[in-house]
Amino acid sequence: MIPMVDLKTQYASLKEEIDSVVLNAVANTQYILGPNVQNFEKEAADYLGAKHAVGCASGTDALHLALAANGISAGDEVITTAFTFIATAEAICYVGAKPVFVDIDAKTFNIDPTLIEAAITKNTKAIIPVHIFGQPANMPAIMEIAKKHNLKVIEDCAQSFGAKVGDTTTGAFAEAGCHSFFPSKNLGCFGDGGLVTTNDDDIHTQLIALRNHGSFERYHHHVIGFNSRLDEIQAAILRVKLKRIDEFNAGRYRVAQKYSTELHESIQTPFEDNIGNHVYHQYTVLSDNRDAIQAALSKQEIASAVYYPIPLHQQDVFKEDYKDVKLPVTESVCDRCVSFPVYPEMPEDTQQIIIDTINSAF
Repeated sequence: MIPMVDLKTQYASLKEEIDSVVLNAVANTQYILGPNVQNFEKEAADYLGAKHAVGCASGTDALHLALAANGISAGDEVITTAFTFIATAEAICYVGAKPVFVDIDAKTFNIDPTLIEAAITKNTKAIIPVHIFGQPANMPAIMEIAKKHNLKVIEDCAQSFGAKVGDTTTGAFAEAGCHSFFPSKNLGCFGDGGLVTTNDDDIHTQLIALRNHGSFERYHHHVIGFNSRLDEIQAAILRVKLKRIDEFNAGRYRVAQKYSTELHESIQTPFEDNIGNHVYHQYTVLSDNRDAIQAALSKQEIASAVYYPIPLHQQDVFKEDYKDVKLPVTESVCDRCVSFPVYPEMPEDTQQIIIDTINSAF
């Protein structure tokens, strides 16, 4: 079986160091907001080029906390994309705001900046661009629109850790950047974990309280907060992996380039817009023959996945409220997209098997 991502191989390559830091964290017994969390926050902020980083329990919580810290609340509208995991929209709903979906660019699959202004109303308070599959959204254009209309921007960086636009890393452009450390991510832990980055001192202060029951001082509670703290053991693991994130991303890019070189005549391979550098959390193509491709891969015990088969505005939880919303590019991409295995440790001969199997479907 060839998996979408080979976590066993990655763990084996880091086993000695990871086992050591985990055992040290256990022996230290500072399990809640201990030294590994504090050090990881500093190291991640330094790597990402942000002034502050605040660990939390998941990428979903990172979005929720970032929205709350930016004052987004009931009655507000937040513009985002429907071509993303539901957490992006869930977090907007958690604070009582309304997601406003706009269509995506047909090549990059990211939110189309040219459509954002038409969606702005008197209730619009923020934009959440999603750096989908690891390719940065057009942040210069989005930040210009936000500045013009006095809107907050909260980056969904769940799939883009380490990606840059120019010299700026995703998560360091806006009021907040939200990162996920789900195990399969480019930087993944051994469970759930998240991080919010910000350059704003006031937002940082709010995040510190919000993630820990609204408290700055033990048993003194200043706002209604949440229990959303990055686990000490997960932070220890992330510190080991953070040192290798550029290596991991380079490995994913290597695999992606081989796919694109050998598959471009058969299917629509990922488009790199050169606005930012793609870090290939997923290698996602478009094809009218998706079912045949997946059947051929499955027959050879090769994993594949469809991210995402149903756009958010057509999900059961949203479709009644968004029945008049038409997003033709998003809907077309959902009908035709398929993702292939991509991970930095993939041997070339393993990848060649995948490529030959895909080409055989045609």
